[in-house]
Parts: sequence; C-alpha cells; structure tokens
Amino acid sequence: MEEHSVIESFEMKLNESAKDFLKETAKWAYFLSILGYIGIGFIIFAALFAGTLFSAMGKMNPAMGAMGSSFGIVMAVVYFLIALLYFFPVYYLNKFASNAKAAFKNNDSDTLTTSLEYLKSHYKYIGIMTVVVFSLYLLMFVGMIVAGIASSTV
Repeated sequence: MEEHSVIESFEMKLNESAKDFLKETAKWAYFLSILGYIGIGFIIFAALFAGTLFSAMGKMNPAMGAMGSSFGIVMAVVYFLIALLYFFPVYYLNKFASNAKAAFKNNDSDTLTTSLEYLKSHYKYIGIMTVVVFSLYLLMFVGMIVAGIASSTV
C-alpha cells in the first residue's frame, strides 16, 4: 500500500477575499494589456514614420552617402523589433486577464489554472528580459572602462 504525504493530498481553496483580489487583478491586467497594445501600435507607427523620415533625409543630404537612404530601413527594423519584444508580455498579460475573468464567471478552476500559467509566462518573460538588459548595461559599463583606460594610455 502506498502512503501519500500531506502535501500530495493538500488542495488549496480560495476564500472570497482571495477571489476578489484575483478578480480586481484581472481587471487591472486587462486594462494594462489594452494600453500595451495601444503602445505597440504607436511603436509600429513610429517605425513607419521613422523609416520614411530617415530615408527622405538620407536622400536630401548627400553627405550621408550610401548609408543615407538605407538608414531609414534600419531604424524601421529596430522599431519593429522593439514592438515584437514588447508584444509577448502584453499578450501573456491579456491572456491571463481574459482567462481569469472567464474562470470566475464560469466558476472553472481549470481556466483559472490556465490564466495563472499565462501570468507565470508574463513574469518569466519580464524577468529574462530584465536579466538581458542588465547584462547589456554591465557590458557597456565594462566597455567604457576599458575604452577609458585604453585612451588614457595613448
């Protein structure tokens, strides 16, 4: 006969205040995801605008040479990449909010589990991006120190 530990047979229940907190969190998450989608729209608009603006400036200024007209394309691609990076956490937040709202509306614990999985994915993505950005800052800082030492010895 197998023995089950207390932890394996433990089932957590949410009381009314915990449900209310999750419902309110879902509402705010939905609001923030809508603002995030609007922000992504502005970033895409800026990509199109920057692309055409920098291309036109490159064609008007002969001093920019061959890089002039292609600089607009480079800027547009950079803005599109930023919008793509920003899309995933907003998407996960929106899926959390919509699934949480549906879970409480239908009293469905499986849908609530799915919504919490999206919330986990949201925070995991934000955490990884934070580590990547701090690593880039550290590399730039070390590069500046090395460049400062190299230029002072010359």
